Amino acid sequence: MGMRKISLLVAGAAVAALSLAGPAQAQRRDLVIGMALEPPHLDPTAGAAAAIDEITYQNVFEGLTRIDGEGQIVPGLAERWDVSEDGRTYTFHLRKGVKFHDGTGFDSADVKFAFDRARGADSVNAQKGYFTPIESIETPDPATVVIRLSKVDGQFLSNMGSGDAVIVAPESAGGNRQAPVGTGPFRFSRWTPGDRIELVRNPEFRDASTPKLDKVTFRFIADPAAQMNALRGGDIDAFPLFGAYESVPLFQADSQFAVDEGSTEGETILSFNHRRKPLDDLRVRRAISHALDRREIIEGAQFGYGVPIGSFFPPHREGYVDLTGVYPHDVAKAKALLAEAGHASGLRLTLKLPPPPYARRGGEIVAAQLAKVGIQVEIIPMEWAQWLEQVFRGNDFDLTIVSHVEPLDIGIFDRDPYYLGYRNPQFAAVMAELNGTVDPAGRKALYERAQRILTEDAAAGFLFQLPKIGIRKAGVAGLWKNAPVPANDVTAAFWTR
Repeated sequence: MGMRKISLLVAGAAVAALSLAGPAQAQRRDLVIGMALEPPHLDPTAGAAAAIDEITYQNVFEGLTRIDGEGQIVPGLAERWDVSEDGRTYTFHLRKGVKFHDGTGFDSADVKFAFDRARGADSVNAQKGYFTPIESIETPDPATVVIRLSKVDGQFLSNMGSGDAVIVAPESAGGNRQAPVGTGPFRFSRWTPGDRIELVRNPEFRDASTPKLDKVTFRFIADPAAQMNALRGGDIDAFPLFGAYESVPLFQADSQFAVDEGSTEGETILSFNHRRKPLDDLRVRRAISHALDRREIIEGAQFGYGVPIGSFFPPHREGYVDLTGVYPHDVAKAKALLAEAGHASGLRLTLKLPPPPYARRGGEIVAAQLAKVGIQVEIIPMEWAQWLEQVFRGNDFDLTIVSHVEPLDIGIFDRDPYYLGYRNPQFAAVMAELNGTVDPAGRKALYERAQRILTEDAAAGFLFQLPKIGIRKAGVAGLWKNAPVPANDVTAAFWTR
């Protein structure tokens, strides 16, 4: 037996003796989560930024239904529901004994308040359309809510499980932007701007076994290299949406970490402002689509992580149609279409980019690709607040790059007003039929038709489906692998050692 083996045996015996002599190390009850972006505020019913939901969804706020980590609709504040034969009346049976974090009780009146607020004339809800089909809300007793729709809505239960439809109370709704008050298993504790947000366990939560942690801290680290250093240095326990794709192999080779490769609902697109010339010209949009080389963008901006898309639908969803071959990368074809549209030379466009690495890195590559077909692009980097104000709400842009992370949100192309400015009566008709269809086979066929219309119209430059690469310490369990909705749901997170 060699000296090294003897040393290891002795060391092992010493460790065993120490473990017998002293108490076992207590299992950790806190968790530090890394996020690339800091939310502009913390009210998911009053903002479009995914970072809001990534902190508050299910952790702080709950809806009547909820979406679990597999994308299934499961009970939330409603323990069950009934649907009428005509599909237009939903009766929700609420959980009893639920309280908001400020001690006020939850009942049917809170649901009515929250939904009336979301669909009201002065609503700032980013998904106000989710509530448009609601014709009336009745509260026959504190534990029952009856919602009647003006028409069948095949997405209603799913929409009611989104962050935009969480239940807020009249006593606290006005302060939710800075100090959110929900019914979830975690309470808001502290926000240090530019650094972190802290949540603590809600001791009054209806299920005493949830959550398993006493405290969760969300740290904001935008720079991909800094994300890697924070993980390796022990400052972060998990980074569910890791941005430093180039360093993923380092973590895969390190037994101290686990790497989760999952999917998101994030269709990443080069958005066109259809209100502006020459982007209102189909030939110009098709030219840009031919100029794009998706593989080069995925390799350069994502280090190979990401699935190419040819329309606005996730490849992992039933009903997906692979339309990536409709506009193959073809510089000559792009130039010919531009010349036909009267822009053989001198076309200049702006490209306003929000902070995520996929946008900043991808924007540089897109600009270079468009330059090869004669389109000069001015890149304008923006922070989220500025992007939301100028691009999303102000419609002041030519091009932008963004991932749309809401589930099954192909209907955004039919919204009016919406930042894209796209209008097509044929597409609108398909969306109207889809919204009134409950049958899965019928919905699948309509989703397929809708994808083809958007592609034929070159409604956007369709790039790739945003992946979900999560890095965590090997002892962390209970986090989502996939992102069926924007969320860092830590309600089931715990340490195994």
